[in-house]
Amino acid sequence: MDTTAFLQRIGFDGYDGPPRLEALTRLHEAFVDQVPYETVQYQLTPGGPLEPEDAAKRIIAREAGGYCFQLNGTFALLLTELGYRVEMHRGGVQTLSRPGDIDGSHMVLTVSGLIEDPDRVWLVDAGLGDGLRQPMPLEAGVSEQYPFTLRLRPSEKTDGWRLDHDPRANLIGMDFESAVVGLDAFAAQHAYLSADPTSPFVRVASAFRRTPKSIVVLRSVGLSETFADRVDNTLLENPTDYFTALADVFRLPLPHYTQSDRDQLWRRVWSQYEDFLARTTS
Repeated sequence: MDTTAFLQRIGFDGYDGPPRLEALTRLHEAFVDQVPYETVQYQLTPGGPLEPEDAAKRIIAREAGGYCFQLNGTFALLLTELGYRVEMHRGGVQTLSRPGDIDGSHMVLTVSGLIEDPDRVWLVDAGLGDGLRQPMPLEAGVSEQYPFTLRLRPSEKTDGWRLDHDPRANLIGMDFESAVVGLDAFAAQHAYLSADPTSPFVRVASAFRRTPKSIVVLRSVGLSETFADRVDNTLLENPTDYFTALADVFRLPLPHYTQSDRDQLWRRVWSQYEDFLARTTS
């Protein structure tokens, strides 16, 4: 990884080590603010890099954000090169349509070795979309991460941990194992989630960004922004508004897309919206 270029990409200046909690928190906040969780990349060309070095090159070039394997894999590589001790864990996300089995469909990171308390372990996750904005100590407790309240507790499913998300969030929770794994533990799920036509990430284009003031979510052409006291919803009814939102809100200018690519993507996301209307009105 070109560490200097990546730090510039996320707008992080002045890193001088050694590993400290304050720097880890700032890095986490900068990463989720500047690098979107997104599945737009899988709409025209399913599949994509799992290797963190390759994903980092795409992120630096501003051609893409990523989803959990790419985001957390890249963040793990960045933190490791900055001197942090990082470990990967298998997890599974629970939503209204998914039971949350720990099947390796989500990558979780833990970090330790900080100067202030070398033995204390921190949950780090830049790949949950509307999840963490800051690290959480890996111990039972509640964390206020505006505008959501997150709860961490021992998992009832495995020897590991359970993150209960805010009731207003897009996911219910996430469980992950304490056992440490390597990148190859996620290869099979990456192959399915990024390329299979039945994958939810291929079927619906989405993007998430965890800003300091809100959580912004785009699903097909439906844009929502969650604040502490309200949720604003907007329907992007034309391609100009759609691609403006991708570039300005989600930092996805898609410089490698031709006009033909953009036309094709617009037709695809609008069709996804029409399919959603058909399901909800039938």
